[in-house]
Amino acid sequence: MAAPTKGPGAASILLIDDTLKKMIYRDGSKSYKLQKFVGNIPRGQHSCFGDFPPDLMGDLKPTKMVKKSTSEPNLSTGVPFSGLGGVSRGIAPGPGKAGSTTQRPVPKTEFRRFYDRGDLPIQIFHGAVGGKIAWKVDVEKLDYHHYLPIFFDGLREKEDPYRFLAVQGAYDMLEKGGAKILPVVPQLIVPIKTSLNTRDTELMCTMLKVLQVLVLSGEMIGEALVPYYRQILPVCNIYKTNNLNLGDKMDYGQRKRMNLGDLISETLQILEEHGGEDAFINIKYMIPTYESTVLA
Repeated sequence: MAAPTKGPGAASILLIDDTLKKMIYRDGSKSYKLQKFVGNIPRGQHSCFGDFPPDLMGDLKPTKMVKKSTSEPNLSTGVPFSGLGGVSRGIAPGPGKAGSTTQRPVPKTEFRRFYDRGDLPIQIFHGAVGGKIAWKVDVEKLDYHHYLPIFFDGLREKEDPYRFLAVQGAYDMLEKGGAKILPVVPQLIVPIKTSLNTRDTELMCTMLKVLQVLVLSGEMIGEALVPYYRQILPVCNIYKTNNLNLGDKMDYGQRKRMNLGDLISETLQILEEHGGEDAFINIKYMIPTYESTVLA
């Protein structure tokens, strides 16, 4: 069983970080409204029953983000080799970025749909101490095959209350799941892979923290994840060296554990320690630069 953490939980830290961002970036450059407009975050429905019919929307038309094709020639700027039929004029522009770390649009989650319909036995606990969930039933009596994949799918939410409920709910279920977690591991691979493939730093850090708790929440779970390393670890190979180069400065946000490179190193170490004898060779196959922390 995972050891209890001190201080605010992962869900509370995300709330505190959001408030801090609003205070620092008052121009709205980090707001969810801008990310929705760009298309990185899915927009919500008009109501819990879905969107209104188009014929009842009046003069309002849905905004569509039309992006310019990368193969379209640019005839207006006079850049060499752009729409001139290959005529030699100056130095040709270099290739564009590969975009391996570019943030992907976040797909819609099943958690939001289930919560809006009232199908989840949770609600926010409005008490003197924040950061808690009021469960309508005992967590031990839940059907983990049904609910745990839904909560893992909601870990890529970036809006509250969906994000807070999904993150805190996943931690509560992993804490009290016991032997019920191991049979559900194959159903958790797709939500884990989808969240990591968004290339969103916040979502990746949240998922890696939950992944660590998942491995430590019961016996044989680490070994059950070994066959799925090919789905989980490719993105970790890209961000393994993503660390802050602060020089002689101090990172005062270490308690938030939002450093992606450190989280990946911690996660790989936990996977190796609890993955059995085949864990290291499979991690090494997907991340060639990984060095064992178990083998002498």
